[in-house]
Amino acid sequence: MKTIAKLMVGAVILFCASALLLHGQQKSVSVEGYVLDSACAFTKNLDKPISRECALKCAKAGSQLVILSDDGSIYWPIADTMPATGQNAKLLEFAGGRVTVKGKLFDRGGSHALVIEQIAAAPAKK
Repeated sequence: MKTIAKLMVGAVILFCASALLLHGQQKSVSVEGYVLDSACAFTKNLDKPISRECALKCAKAGSQLVILSDDGSIYWPIADTMPATGQNAKLLEFAGGRVTVKGKLFDRGGSHALVIEQIAAAPAKK
């Protein structure tokens, strides 16, 4: 019995340490860029969306909307709730346009995920 209790305590400690490490990997950021569908962001190598109508059509067909920053980085909007939910609803009104997003950034393996806390239209890039 003592071995099982020690294993359970060890598992709880490991879980708490993992949660703290994961929490430490996030940081608050502000990102500015275009909202477009993920397929075009990758397959078309775009610097900006083709059009608002195109981004809306793809999103309504199920494509995930992403934020493409000026330096070419792609930010995947994610939820920090469980079960996770899609974030297209927050982005639809901005599809095809520029936004400024503030939120929590998570980086892993070269990918960027962003929990949106605030989002607003940004001025068009000249």
